[in-house]
Amino acid sequence: MALTFDDLLLRARSLPRDGRRAILGIAGSPGAGKSTLAAHVVRELNGGGKPWVAHVPMDGFHLADAELGRLGRRDRKGAPDTFDAAGYAALLRRLREEPYGDVVYAPGFERVLEQPLAGAVPVPPDARLVVTEGNYLLLDTGAWARVRPQLDEVWFCDLDEPERLRRLIARHEEFGKSHEEAVAWVERSDRRNAGLIAPTRERADLVVPASALPDASRPSERTGRGAAG
Repeated sequence: MALTFDDLLLRARSLPRDGRRAILGIAGSPGAGKSTLAAHVVRELNGGGKPWVAHVPMDGFHLADAELGRLGRRDRKGAPDTFDAAGYAALLRRLREEPYGDVVYAPGFERVLEQPLAGAVPVPPDARLVVTEGNYLLLDTGAWARVRPQLDEVWFCDLDEPERLRRLIARHEEFGKSHEEAVAWVERSDRRNAGLIAPTRERADLVVPASALPDASRPSERTGRGAAG
């Protein structure tokens, strides 16, 4: 039988075991629907009761533009070496090892400004499941290799290429780029990054087909401070 969104909810709900916190990773290429899926999973599992699932996007670990400029990487923003991968892995380890202490604050990403925002995402001590999403969760080079061991499962969003590119261009336009600028950025940067991400699909615990992805037009938790999916 075809995988459905309800199947994903059941699988995510079963991850926390033996009283410990679980961390679910959602990976995929830019525009594949990671953020939308993560937001819907968190919203549906939390329902109307006391929240027990938290959403921690990887995009809060973007290096600031000032640092990218110093490093000469501003025109490659979004590439693996334009993130603090070691810091992201350290946060995941802290979330796993210190689940019952104080609130853990993670950085968010301000999509309008396209800048990281410190302390924007609170993870309460009683969050039994953390959903994190980003492009490079399954990358096995450099500091990125430290990420996968901190995750109980990783799902890979698999969206057909024309639709993925259409969504990606539309998202860039939504946040201020002209159509020509959006297409140029996708061709210059996003397509190259997708070429690094696609081979990591085979390392995922589950490949999520487009048919199981929630409709991006449905209301969700996604806001300007969310990560790009």
